[in-house]
Amino acid sequence: MNYIGSKQRVKTFIKESIVDTVGEDLSGKVFCDMFAGTGIIGRVFKKDVKKIIANDLEYYSYVLNKNYIENHQALDYHDRIKTLNHLAPKEGFIYQHYCKGSGSGRQYFSDENGQKIDAIRLTLQAWRESKEIEDGMYYFLLASLLESSDKVANTASVYGAYLKHLKKTAKQPLVLEPALFEENENIHQVYNEDSNTLIEKIEGDILYLDPPYNEREYGANYHLLNTIARYEVFTPRGVTGLPQYKRSNYTKRTKVRESFEALIQKANFRYIFVSYNNEGMMREEEIKAIMMKYGKYDLKSMPYKRFLADKVGRRNVKDVETFEHLHVLEKNNATF
Repeated sequence: MNYIGSKQRVKTFIKESIVDTVGEDLSGKVFCDMFAGTGIIGRVFKKDVKKIIANDLEYYSYVLNKNYIENHQALDYHDRIKTLNHLAPKEGFIYQHYCKGSGSGRQYFSDENGQKIDAIRLTLQAWRESKEIEDGMYYFLLASLLESSDKVANTASVYGAYLKHLKKTAKQPLVLEPALFEENENIHQVYNEDSNTLIEKIEGDILYLDPPYNEREYGANYHLLNTIARYEVFTPRGVTGLPQYKRSNYTKRTKVRESFEALIQKANFRYIFVSYNNEGMMREEEIKAIMMKYGKYDLKSMPYKRFLADKVGRRNVKDVETFEHLHVLEKNNATF
């Protein structure tokens, strides 16, 4: 997925930095990815550590991580994927509110793809309610639907708006492709909670934090993925069809510093790593000052080309170089 803030391009830098600090043998470590997003960093460490704890406030992220992180043993999915790919179309919630042919005025998907999403999503719900499939298979198939739907979405990468005309990829028929996860013997946990609430319930060795950097709301930019994932009936608001969503304190200038320090203070983890780029609401000096209160601090940095969500259409934009900062804290024994 083209995902704002994705760590795909900096995951090697992050892993090498963590290993340099903690040591190469991670087999006995509990690793927490607190703002997990699409689960890139958790996936990087899944085979190396004793246990992954992954969390995100957004429900689509929870679904992706339930599959990529919590699923860890092979699933016999081929017949299920084949059945779902051959379903007759249905005019369900996605078609009715997010496709042009329904009269909604919105065009996030072609009419055909919207009806196919509805058919698959309704079938998944029926299979789950009848206990025809267990949770592992349910989240695997639902994650597959989210990623496959995203590939044919008629947007400029995020769902803050749809395009006026169907772009080339949005005209392609949706094909459900398996969201294959890495298998291993260890059991992992995935949560869908506020980070500052969850931190008081968990403990481990390595805490990786990748909070939002600015006022950009993931609940708005990826609202349609949440809608497909939850598939609950609501009245879409405005031109974009937004549902009600909860704003994170990490996107509020008046709340971010207080929330961040509370998270660091309460963390029952020896090592804390914080990804934050040089364009964020908190300045490098502010993060350093907060973290230094609780132990030994260090900083590692890497330049990279940041993701631009508006590459399609309206203007010609060049990639902009920015810096990924990884703030490192080894907490004092007295503080955790």
